[in-house]
Amino acid sequence: MAVSVGSVVLNVSNIGRAEEFWSKALGYVPQPDDPAFLAPENGEGPRLHLDDRDRTHLDLWVNRQDSDLQTEAERLISLGAARVDWDYPPNADFVVLADTEGNLLCVVA
Repeated sequence: MAVSVGSVVLNVSNIGRAEEFWSKALGYVPQPDDPAFLAPENGEGPRLHLDDRDRTHLDLWVNRQDSDLQTEAERLISLGAARVDWDYPPNADFVVLADTEGNLLCVVA
């Protein structure tokens, strides 16, 4: 598959409190460069991203050996996803979509 769940982004009001809870609950470890990102200790599996700005959503990571960002975004749109009007930063490496139920997801290159 050209995309996989790379991280689950949780909207939290207190990143420190959430980091303490989720690292203990899942046995995940905070990443040294950004403790808002927690990863499985063995490095395998989706990460958990604690965010106090964005809504809870999935980040789908594109396997660049199999596809690219635009191809996968268009594939998901053909399956029923919809583009979301979003204020993108310059040189954004992601596209924001909504699934068939309106849940946000980011396709990340």
